Amino acid sequence: MSLTLLLRRLSYQRSQTLLAAVSAHTGIVKQIKPVQIVRNNSKQAGVMSDKFSLPTRYGTGEKSVWVEYIQLNLEYKPAVNLGQGFPDYHAPDHVRKALADIAVGDNPLLNQYTRGFGHPRLVQNLSKIYSPLIGREIDPFNEILVSSGAYEALFSSILGHVDTGDEVIVIEPFFDCYDFMIRSAGGIPRFIPLTPKKTSGDITSADWVLDEKELEKMFNSRTKMIILNTPHNPLGKVFTQRELELIADLCKKHNVLCLSDEVYEWMVYEPNKHIRIATLPGMWERTITVGSAGKTFSVTGWKIGWAYGPANLMRNLQVVHQNCVYTCCTPVQEAVARSFDYELARINSPDCYLVALKRELLPKRDYLVKILKENGFKPTVPEAGYFIVADWTQLENKIDLSQEPDKYKDYRFTKKFAKEASLLGIPPSAFYSEDHKYLGENFARFCFIKKDENLEMTEKLMKQWNAKKK
Repeated sequence: MSLTLLLRRLSYQRSQTLLAAVSAHTGIVKQIKPVQIVRNNSKQAGVMSDKFSLPTRYGTGEKSVWVEYIQLNLEYKPAVNLGQGFPDYHAPDHVRKALADIAVGDNPLLNQYTRGFGHPRLVQNLSKIYSPLIGREIDPFNEILVSSGAYEALFSSILGHVDTGDEVIVIEPFFDCYDFMIRSAGGIPRFIPLTPKKTSGDITSADWVLDEKELEKMFNSRTKMIILNTPHNPLGKVFTQRELELIADLCKKHNVLCLSDEVYEWMVYEPNKHIRIATLPGMWERTITVGSAGKTFSVTGWKIGWAYGPANLMRNLQVVHQNCVYTCCTPVQEAVARSFDYELARINSPDCYLVALKRELLPKRDYLVKILKENGFKPTVPEAGYFIVADWTQLENKIDLSQEPDKYKDYRFTKKFAKEASLLGIPPSAFYSEDHKYLGENFARFCFIKKDENLEMTEKLMKQWNAKKK
């Protein structure tokens, strides 16, 4: 605070006296006008506080699990962070080189604004990738939107279609932003959980299923949308043809949109097959599909995603996008486009990254499954993706959670485990609605798209932790 401001908060007479004393030592003389001191009026402050409080559509502004656990990672400094879903090693050389070349290249326009709904070269390449997979020619300029990560593609899809009072069916566990986005749009989320059909022996993500009768009951005249996430995060479930046909039939029967989050589409382990629900009869015209460059090329920090679907549905996304993001980063879009060029040239080769990625991840998955089993966890083996959800309750007698203040057990466990074992996981109850959070409390989510040496460190740290607990 400046000297003048400080003096103005004193009474005029006192300030003149003090100023004279200061002047004697500093030689600074300045006339200060008397000011009226405004006392804090608690009633007025309350009115101000109410007027400028967070809008109710944002709830109370709770921190997301990601904000909280990124901060915990900085505070606890665990030896291995298995919580956040990103690789800790380099993306393919040609992907990184593409961005470097653009930044220092000859074309100055590649560092300026590009087309708002998607860089031309990128949307054309996305059409080349997805048209054969969908079985129809996708119009790159009317049926594809490039977004600021898949996150914004979801935001534009939900805000562009969900109106006040519309119901949206959400399958649990779910990517936590779904709930918030639906409520922000004035919609009403209705939750239905996947639950394991067996509790003993080896469990895979295929063992987590929907109650079909319960799902049928959820569809009604107010249902606007169902959000499908396949391959699924965090379970790694790949929805089967039969499961997708059930969802598709209900969507057609009740005239409901399907928002299909398919960002893990290139990480499906054999013999499982990723089926795009937009390819089922009568579903193209009512499906918006979301993809991610971050997941496709292992560059999550690039934050480029996309959505594709029929032009009449995409129009609503464009309206939200143009009034929110407007356009995405041009050099990054160009780099993603060039990366697709590279992969399209070897699309039928086993070296194509779109097929090589799952081959790279499979031994990492199997290694972490083994580590978890040997150290008292009961993992669900994922059919896809790069996460493992593991039941930790067999370790309950080895870890004292009484000093951890969090409401839910999985939060208490993951925080205590990070402190004691120096390994950070994510609490899956964050991916459930309030009424169903108990379904996630016995689990922790771990990410295995990590350097081999960090997975080896994970094994060492878990063994050390267990040895201390005997």
